[in-house]
Amino acid sequence: MRVFTLGAVAYDPKVVTIWEGFKRHFVDRGLPFDFVLYSNYERMVDDHLLGVIDVAWNSPLAYIDAERAARARNREATAIAMRDTDRDLTSVVVVRADANMRTLGDLAGKTVAVGAADSPQATLIPLLLLFDAGLKPADFELRRHDLLVGKHGDHIGGEREAARALAAGQVDAACMIDGNHLAFTHEGTLPPGSTRVLAQTPPYDHCNFTVLDGAPLEAVDRFTKLLLAMSYDDPAVRPLLDLEGLKAWLPGRVAGYAQLNRAVDLLGTLEPRLARAARG
Repeated sequence: MRVFTLGAVAYDPKVVTIWEGFKRHFVDRGLPFDFVLYSNYERMVDDHLLGVIDVAWNSPLAYIDAERAARARNREATAIAMRDTDRDLTSVVVVRADANMRTLGDLAGKTVAVGAADSPQATLIPLLLLFDAGLKPADFELRRHDLLVGKHGDHIGGEREAARALAAGQVDAACMIDGNHLAFTHEGTLPPGSTRVLAQTPPYDHCNFTVLDGAPLEAVDRFTKLLLAMSYDDPAVRPLLDLEGLKAWLPGRVAGYAQLNRAVDLLGTLEPRLARAARG
C-alpha cells in the first residue's frame, strides 16, 4: 500500500504536534501515512484536485469549495468523518448588556463587527442571519477583522478582535461562534456580565475529512476505520484528541452546510475563485 497522504492547514503550531502524533498512530496500525501542512485552504483544495494529497482536513468553506470545484469537473467530493464537536454548532450576535436593542432589526444604523472575510462562523453565517431578518448591507456598517485570511476563521484572532471592539465600545454588535463567546468571557476579553446574546443562528456543522473520487479506496477505508476506532479512554490518543478538540470521531455528514452554502451564494464568497478555476 502506498503512503496515504493527508493535507491540513497550519493555523496554529499545535497542528504539527497533532498530526505527528496521529501519524505514529496510523503507521503503528499498518497504514502508511504522511501529512502535508498548508498556509491556506485554497492552496490545499487546489492540491487535492491535482492528486497531491489523498484526504483533506477541510474547514466547512473549504469543503464547499472542493465540492463545487469537483462537481464542475464531473467529479465527486465525499465527507468521510468529522469530530463530535463539529456537529450542531451555532453562532451568536452579541451586544453590550446595557444596549437598547432587542431584535436584529434594531441593528439598522449600527456598526456590526465580524471576523475574517472567509470565517464561516464569525462572518458568513452570522451575516446570513442578519439578511434573513430583513436587513440589507446598506442598513448597517460592517467592521471586518481580516486576520490571517485563508485560514477560514480557524485562527480566531479576527473573531477575538471583533469581541474586543465590542468591549471597547467601538462597535454596537459582534459576531462569533457561541463557544468563543463563552471562551472570550472566561478569558476576560469580554468582561463577565458585560454582554448578552441578541440573536443565535440555527445549528450548523464545521470541519470534515474530505476525499475525492479516485482516492485509493482501501486506504480510505482503513483510515476511516482507524479514526472512528480511536477511544478517548486510550491514554496515548487522548492528548491528541484534546489538542484537536474532540472526544470521538464520527461519520461525516453534509446536511449541516446548508446555511453556509446559502451564505456563499448570497455573498459571492467563492465566485472570483471559481471563475479563475474555470479559466484555468
